[in-house]
Amino acid sequence: MNVEKQLQKDGIIVIEKIPTEIVENIANSVSQKIKNTFPDYGLNANEIYNKLCELNMYKAKMPEGMQEASYCYKNSSIYFNSNISNEDLVEFAIHECIHYLQEVKDSNGKLLKMGLSTYSKFKTIGTGLNEAAVQYLSARIIGIEPDFEKYYNIDLFTPSPSYYPIECSLLNEFMFFIDEVILFNSTFFSTDDLKNKIIEFTSISTYNKIIKGFDYITSLEEKIILLNNKLQNTKSNFSKIQEKIDLYKKNINKNYFELQNTIITEFWNYKFNQIKTLEDIDLFIDKLDQFGEIIGITDYYTFFDNFYIEIKNKLDHKANIIKYGGTETALSNNKFKLFSFLFKLKHQIFRSSKEKA
Repeated sequence: MNVEKQLQKDGIIVIEKIPTEIVENIANSVSQKIKNTFPDYGLNANEIYNKLCELNMYKAKMPEGMQEASYCYKNSSIYFNSNISNEDLVEFAIHECIHYLQEVKDSNGKLLKMGLSTYSKFKTIGTGLNEAAVQYLSARIIGIEPDFEKYYNIDLFTPSPSYYPIECSLLNEFMFFIDEVILFNSTFFSTDDLKNKIIEFTSISTYNKIIKGFDYITSLEEKIILLNNKLQNTKSNFSKIQEKIDLYKKNINKNYFELQNTIITEFWNYKFNQIKTLEDIDLFIDKLDQFGEIIGITDYYTFFDNFYIEIKNKLDHKANIIKYGGTETALSNNKFKLFSFLFKLKHQIFRSSKEKA
C-alpha cells in the first residue's frame, strides 16, 4: 500500500503542502527550543536545523480525536490538522520533529529503530513507550506544567496533561529513579541506555512487560479514537460500538495499575536492597513519600498503601540489624494498621489540596 492510500485509510486527507519558508521557520524555532531546553546534552542547533529542513510538511484533514500532527516515516513528512494556524505550528511540530530526528535506517533506507521502538519485517515493538518518551521531552521543551488529571477513572499525575497523559504518567513513575540524560540519549539517539538501566534495576522480563504494557495501552487508545469516529458516522450498532469503547477503557485502567504495581514492586525493592546505613533508610522513606504523591489512584486502589506498610516493616527490621547487628521480629499488627491509617490520611489530604488549587 502506497503512502497516500495508507494516509487515507488512517483518515488523513492532504489539503496542501506547507511552503518552504514556513518549514524553515519551524525548523529554526524547533532546533533552538530543543537546544535551549537541553543545553548540556551535546546538541548542535545548526545540525538539527539543517536536518529538519529536509522534512516535507502538509496541512491535512485529520480524524476527530487524533493528535493535531502526525509524522510519517515512510516519506519523512509531517501532517498538521488544517485547523491549526501557521503561528501555532511550532508547538505541534516539536513531537513529530523529534520522531524524525530519532530515525535509524540501514544502507537501503529501511527503518530499524526510532528512539525506544524497534522495527522488523514482522513487528514493531516499543511504540507506546517511545511516544511517551517523546511527549515527556516535548512537554519540557514547550514548557507544559505537570498536573493532576483524571482519565479512564484514574486520578493521576502526568507531565503531559493533554497528549499521551496515561503513558507519560507511568513513564514519570520509573523516571523517578532514572537520570533524565539516560532517557534523553535513548529517545534522541536511539541508544539502549534506558533499556539497560531498567533491566539493571529490575530484570529483562520486567522490561519486556513494561514495553508490552505501554504498547497495549497505546493500541487501545487508537482503537477508541477509531470507534468514536465510527460512532459519529453510524446510525446502527451504536450500543455494540459503545460496549467496545467501554471495554477498551476498562482494559486501559486495568493495564495501567498492573504496570504501576510492577514499577512499585520492582524499582523500590531494588532501592531497598541498596540500603547500607540508617541515613539510607531515612532517605528511602522520604523518597517513598514523594513517590506516593505522583502515582495513579482510584477509590478502590490499595496496592501502594499495602506495599508502603510492608516495606516500612522491613525498614524497621533492617534498622535494628544495622544498629544492633542482630535480628528483629516484624512489627505488630497494631503498628501495621497505624502506618496504613496515617499514610492514607496524608495521601488523601495531599490530593484534595491539589484538586482545590
